[in-house]
Amino acid sequence: MNEDITKALEVLKKGGVILYPTDTVWGLGCDATNAEAVARIYAIKKREDSKSMLVLVDHNGRIESYVREVPEIAWEIIDAAVRPITIIYPGARNLAKNLIAEDGSIGIRISSDEFCGELIKKLGKPLVSSSANISGEKTPSVFSEISEEIKASVDYVVEWRQDDTVKNPPSSIIKLGEGGLFKIIRE
Repeated sequence: MNEDITKALEVLKKGGVILYPTDTVWGLGCDATNAEAVARIYAIKKREDSKSMLVLVDHNGRIESYVREVPEIAWEIIDAAVRPITIIYPGARNLAKNLIAEDGSIGIRISSDEFCGELIKKLGKPLVSSSANISGEKTPSVFSEISEEIKASVDYVVEWRQDDTVKNPPSSIIKLGEGGLFKIIRE
């Protein structure tokens, strides 16, 4: 794992794109503050950049660096979650502009994955996480389901956990609104 972290970190710092395991599905990732790297992920996925992607952070304290204000209900949702949960926050900041949704929001998940946590900690920035597939195609649950086209389009493919056969579901998604209101996007 440590060798993978070192190699992935090298690629990320140069603005590259990686294919890596997360606490949910395999993802395409880059430095979430690098607009050119974010644009590459949109191109790899053949996805419109009007459809925002989420970012991973390694702990609660990092969320406040990337949104203007974390509503109190967000902490309650995070504490109550029994599986990975992505929360869409209003007022995104300090991220690549092409990563932020048209309404100014950003989806953030605190990754519980050991590899992701260590990589994000060493990068010192959030990591883009978008499922490792062409937009509109089935989300691959395990490495063996990822297309050769996706594998060939990234700068580094992480070896850690390529043999895992456990199929984790994508995260739940909740969008926070004004005044403590929230909407469940995906259970």
